[in-house]
Amino acid sequence: MRPLRYSINVTLDGCCDHRAIVPDDELHRRAGDNLARADALLFGRTTYELMENGWRYPAEPGSRPAWMEPFAQTIDAARKYVVSSTLGTVDWNSELLSGDLETAVRELKEQPGRGLLTGGLMLPMALAELGLIDEYEFVVQPRLVGHGPTLFQGLSQYVDLTLVDRIEYGSGAVAMRYVPREASH
Repeated sequence: MRPLRYSINVTLDGCCDHRAIVPDDELHRRAGDNLARADALLFGRTTYELMENGWRYPAEPGSRPAWMEPFAQTIDAARKYVVSSTLGTVDWNSELLSGDLETAVRELKEQPGRGLLTGGLMLPMALAELGLIDEYEFVVQPRLVGHGPTLFQGLSQYVDLTLVDRIEYGSGAVAMRYVPREASH
C-alpha cells in the first residue's frame, strides 16, 4: 500500500497563502525531492489550477529563475489525480477522480508504488477527516503575515501527531514531518 503524504508551507502565524511564502532554491530542491518520493499527485480543483498555471512546462523564457526549473520539470511530468465536482475535463498528465472520495483515494493507496503526495487546504482537510493521510509535512516559514487562509479550519476532530523528522533551512524555515499517532507505534 502506498502512503498518502501531505505537504504545505505555512507562516508562523498560520497563513497558507502561497503568495506569503518567499521561495528559494533550497526549499524548491526539498519540494522536488518530495515529488520524487511519489508516484502521483492528488489535487483538489483549486490547487490543480494553481499548480498548472504556475508550473506547466515549458514556461516563457525569463518568467522564473533557473533554480526553479528542476521542480517545474518534475511536477510537469508527474501523474496527477484531480478531485473536482466542477471540472469536466483535465489535462496536464491528469485524471479526474469520480465517485466517493474515500473509496477513490483508498483505491489509489492500494496500488503498488512509492506514494501519493497532496497539498492545498480543502482536499487535505477532507482527507484528514477520513483518516487517509499517512504523513503530514509542515514547512514553517519565519514570517508573520496577519491573514489567512489557515490550516484545517473547521476540522471536526483532533488529529494527534508524532514528530518523525525535522529539517532546518538556511532561510530560517523549518520542515517538520509527522505521522498520525496511532500509526507511529
